[in-house]
Amino acid sequence: MCGICGIAIPDRLARPVDESRLVRMRDTLLHRGPDGAGLMVEGGIGLGHRRLSIVDVVHGAQPMTTDDGRSTIVYNGEVFNHPALMAELQGDGVRYHTTCDTETVLHLYERHGRDFVRHCRGMFAIAIWDRRDRTLVIARDRFGVKPLYYVHDADGTLWFASEIKALLAAGAVRPALNAAAFPDFLANHAPSGDETLFAGVRRLPAGHVLTWRDGALELVRYWDLHFTPDEALARRDDASIVGEYMERFEEAVRLRLMADVPLGMFLSGGIDSAAITATMSRLVSDRIRTFSVAFAEREANEFEYARLVARRFGTDHHEIVVSPEDFWDALPRLVWHEDEPIAHPSSVALNFVSRLAAEHVKVVLTGEGSDETLAGYNRYRVTIANMALGGMWEKVMPGALRGALAGAIGEAGAAGVRGKLARTFLARPATLDAMYFDNFAVFAPGRIGSLLAPALREQVRGVDAYAAYHRALAATDAPTLLGRLLYADTKTYLHELLMKQDQMSMAASIESRVPFLDHPLVEWVASLPDRMKLRGTTTKWILRQAMADKLPPEILARKKMGFPVPVGSWLRGPWRHLLDEFVTSPRTLDRGLFDRDAVQRFVRGHLAGENHSERLWALLTLELWQRVFLDGEDPAAIRMRGGNAPSATRRAA
Repeated sequence: MCGICGIAIPDRLARPVDESRLVRMRDTLLHRGPDGAGLMVEGGIGLGHRRLSIVDVVHGAQPMTTDDGRSTIVYNGEVFNHPALMAELQGDGVRYHTTCDTETVLHLYERHGRDFVRHCRGMFAIAIWDRRDRTLVIARDRFGVKPLYYVHDADGTLWFASEIKALLAAGAVRPALNAAAFPDFLANHAPSGDETLFAGVRRLPAGHVLTWRDGALELVRYWDLHFTPDEALARRDDASIVGEYMERFEEAVRLRLMADVPLGMFLSGGIDSAAITATMSRLVSDRIRTFSVAFAEREANEFEYARLVARRFGTDHHEIVVSPEDFWDALPRLVWHEDEPIAHPSSVALNFVSRLAAEHVKVVLTGEGSDETLAGYNRYRVTIANMALGGMWEKVMPGALRGALAGAIGEAGAAGVRGKLARTFLARPATLDAMYFDNFAVFAPGRIGSLLAPALREQVRGVDAYAAYHRALAATDAPTLLGRLLYADTKTYLHELLMKQDQMSMAASIESRVPFLDHPLVEWVASLPDRMKLRGTTTKWILRQAMADKLPPEILARKKMGFPVPVGSWLRGPWRHLLDEFVTSPRTLDRGLFDRDAVQRFVRGHLAGENHSERLWALLTLELWQRVFLDGEDPAAIRMRGGNAPSATRRAA
């Protein structure tokens, strides 16, 4: 796991790379690679690398160049089928100087050109400078586990880096809010397409290769996922399918044990992390190191389940309890690490458990990706039911009566039964926008207009907050509603979760690996009939069956919890001052983004018992993001505890 960056200037500009700028980019990523640093500058091309040594710790420094000098690589991530690829290449006469997967990737490029990426099984962001063709080839893994951002100037210059802050450090762009991505952020926790909240900064889409040649860009998708049930699989009995799933899952876990340094497991107490722990226990001889995090509040503490799994498999278990003071004190620094407003409060807890793990290991496995591929969220079954019932409801009930009932129920966010009914077909039309996207949005697009200040409202008029989701739905060939929803989430929402996982773990200089997103495993799972994923009210059915004789029954029977963080109650209680400072203060509202009355209504409603936790969290972290990145405040100087407003300490430009 590393950090990479680079600058490519067209030959026609006859301008060399400013090495000092490239060094600033590289060393802004120190936390991603504290074990070493490298640099290559040749005229208008510059590549930078920070290394976190995982495989072949002694060798494998980057940038790395082929023996003939044709190509140079900088690379972040792991190719887990590297041992098999290395053996194959050596069998064909390829001479190796290291045992690291970086060299394997470079040899694959020598042999296959831009198609090299199709042979890589893992998580990666890779940049290769080809001197013969004078092309820069940049590739990102199939799901986007590893990040890659870029700026393409009008003159053709390309800047790229693992994190946006490195682009800002080099002056690739001046930090400014990207209004076009703002509705997407407000609706979906974070920009869900290729845009970021920074004007001029884009992310390389997952499963794509970008080629730069003398200022021109070509973007090609090399992989996609198809949730189309295989007829032969559908005819097989459930037991044989479950057996094959277990074999494939075990292989995915085994491949991710590749390391020359200690590794461990993030153990939440849910079925995903428990399943990986159970599988690891059969594949390693040493005690597995497991790590858990919780809050003191009972509703946000799952230690009992994590301990149950730890005892079952005899792990070397470690825990950390995060206090509200620690949580809020860490938030400004973590906004800096995240590059954009922190989508979920659980990101903060993830960083704390990453820092705990970093005291013992360099690599952890984690359960991300199971929900979006195995239908783990309750919202899938709820949406399917609502769509079916809503269709019937609209056929038998006149529109006027439906409208009157919906008006009487009111909007989601109200306490009690009315708030729950507001999420059903009784209060919403039977469309995916209403039943799925609006139902689980932070601010539904219909509400965003009244939230924004008039000038910004006019500026984003006509912008589709669900554009990335709509593109995904239009692109999928899935024949079932469940398949369509899973495809859309793997292309959008999953990306947001993977960025949380990457940024919060790399902030602690620790690598996280995701077995559930082994792409051959996911391709096979996507071809399964829906009944193997969602059966009645049982989510992730095949995983529960595969683990039935391996995990404690309490784990198998648990309902999906996510990772609860008591932000809502904190903001009603001793941390209410944060709303005054970061949500409704003159400094915040004078930015001209929001309608003052609309924001204050959300605050008053929350304090009165309505649940606007997600909305207030989004507004609060957005303001922190603006202070850190747009105003230039030092995160360490932003005080979150009570007292006078934080003093602003600006970083040097």
